[in-house]
Formats: sequence, structure tokens, C-alpha cells
Amino acid sequence: MIVKRAELYDYRNYAQARVDFCDGINVLCGDNAQGKTNLLEAIYFGSVGRSPRTPRDKELIRKGCDRGRIKLTQLDRGGENTVEILLDRNENKRVAINGMPITRMGELMGVVAAVYFSPDEMRIIKDAPGDRRRFMDIALCRMSKAYFYLLGRYNKILAQRNRLLKSGKATDDVLDVWDAQLAGEGAKIVKTRRGYVERLGGFAREAHEYLSDGKESLKLEYEGFEGADQAEIEKNFACELFRNRERDKALCFTSCGVQKDDIAVKVGDTDVRAYGSQGQQRTAALSLKLSEMELHRAQSGEYPALLLDDVLSELDPYRQRKLIERSKNYQTIITCTHLPAEIASALGEFALYSVKGGAVSVDNKA
Repeated sequence: MIVKRAELYDYRNYAQARVDFCDGINVLCGDNAQGKTNLLEAIYFGSVGRSPRTPRDKELIRKGCDRGRIKLTQLDRGGENTVEILLDRNENKRVAINGMPITRMGELMGVVAAVYFSPDEMRIIKDAPGDRRRFMDIALCRMSKAYFYLLGRYNKILAQRNRLLKSGKATDDVLDVWDAQLAGEGAKIVKTRRGYVERLGGFAREAHEYLSDGKESLKLEYEGFEGADQAEIEKNFACELFRNRERDKALCFTSCGVQKDDIAVKVGDTDVRAYGSQGQQRTAALSLKLSEMELHRAQSGEYPALLLDDVLSELDPYRQRKLIERSKNYQTIITCTHLPAEIASALGEFALYSVKGGAVSVDNKA
């Protein structure tokens, strides 16, 4: 799968731009604050319906404008597809696939597949569990519309239970009903997530050994409700909800559930989340992204596009070379402020674009 074209209208610092990408390596080069990251952000936004940088869609509209638009053209084995997203300061975003408006965001998942990585993505390893859950859930939603809707149902039930707890009218009879629903949907999520982490772990181990030249081995473990099958997970979840019921009434929110789960990330016996060096955390984060690429291909038969935002400058020369070698396996879009000769040589054939003041021009087409 490749992103064939991106068109931006009144998006961030772009008044209007059209960029045609090659199916190999694409390099966006330019000074800071010229629009390189904005272009990658737009592609990712068209993939999952949200920005990796802000939860507020209206911030994406160009200053002084009431509306903005993104249009992506994607090409895979099934042919060509388009995704168009309209942004409005006074209304919710509207999405159309191949010209047909959609009413459920789940329909967007998987149309344009892209994996995004920037230096800020190191938070996947070193920050709060919510960042690792978000990484996992976005990947699963992109691969499965059913999971997207499952997660939505769980979050709706959780919000209703929390409203009940805050109201002070949470009787045991009513909580029994909500707890049964929450445990039922939550068990499905745990089972899906745990299976995902198990599959991802094999690819992550291989990617980490590749990046560290075999000196380190990465291990992933899902941290959540235990159970040999979905029924046992559901039972354990329901028991934990009941055990925490009085506490939840006092706190006025649900204190346990899949919204608290995490992924353990270990190099050898070291928990990299808390005790890893910056280099280990950076390599582990990159390993997760590369393993996400491989798992998507194993699931769908095609690689997603890899979006690398100013990542090469954060890596030592050895890991730069290793990442470049791996990037040649799929469509990659890289941003940088300058392109050293040694990196250009390692890239081989690539398309080079100059980005300046919200305008993109082709410097060299591979």
C-alpha cells in the first residue's frame, strides 16, 4: 500500500499544495517551521482520523480561514482509493471515501494505512501507560473495524457508569447491570489486546536485535486481567469491579478496567519504561514502530506507509544506517532540515522535495 498523493487546502501553514509521492523513499527537506511535519501530520490524520500532535481538529485549519481540507489518494492491490476530510471551525469534521460521505469513523480505518514516528513518540516507552494503550488501540483499530466499535462500546459503558457514580445514586442493583456489560466488553478487549501484543512481541524482538546488532533482546508483555479464555477474563474483571465497588462510590469513578492496562517493555531483565537509558528507550520505541509495520503486512499482505518525522537526527550513525536499510522495504516519507551526503548515499534512489513556507517543490525525482 502506498500514499500516491496528498492535497492540502487551508491546512496548518498550507494555503494549497499537492504532492505526488514515489513508492520508495521520499525525503522532505527544509528549515524548521516550514511545513514538513504538517504534511506528515495530514497523511496520518487521513489514516486514523486524528492528529498525532493535537486532539483539537480546529487547530489544523489555517489561521484566518473558516475551513480546511485534506485529500489523500491511496493505491493498493485492490486499486486506487481517496480519502477526503473537511474541517470546519463551526462544525465537526466530515469524511468521504471515494467521494461517498461516511457517518461512522470506523469506516475510515484501514483505507490509508500509515505508521507515524517522531522523537516525541519516545513517550510510548517512557511516559504513562495511556500512551502505550493508545499506540496499541490505534494499531488495532486500523487493522480491525470491529475492534474500533468494540472500544467505542466499552468507553460508552464506562462513561455511563462513571456518571452514575458521580450522581450519588449508584445502587448495587443498578451497578450490577453496568458491571456485567463492562466486564463483557472489557474481556473481549483484553483478549484482543493480549493476542496483539503476543504477535507484536515476536516482530519487536527481531527488530530490536536488528537495530542493536544482536546485543539486546526486547520482550513485550501485556499487563491486564488474567484468564485462560474470554470467559475467565470476564469473571476476573467482574470480581475486581465488585471488590472495588465501595471505593468507586467514594471516588466517584471506575478505578479498575482495561482503561488502566499497560504493556511491559523489557530488555533482558530491565524494565525499559522506568530504568532504560535514553538510547534503549529510543531504540525500543523504534522497534515497536517497525514491528507494527511487519505485523500489519502479516495481517493484510501489504506494508503501510512509514512516516518518519525528524527521526534520523535523533539516532547515532549506526542506527541511522540500520533504519535506512529497513526503510527500503516499503514506502517511507522522511523529514529533515538537511540531508548529509553520507545519508543521501545510504538512501540510494529516493525522491527529494523542498519544503518552504507551506510550499512543496520537487528537487529530484527518483
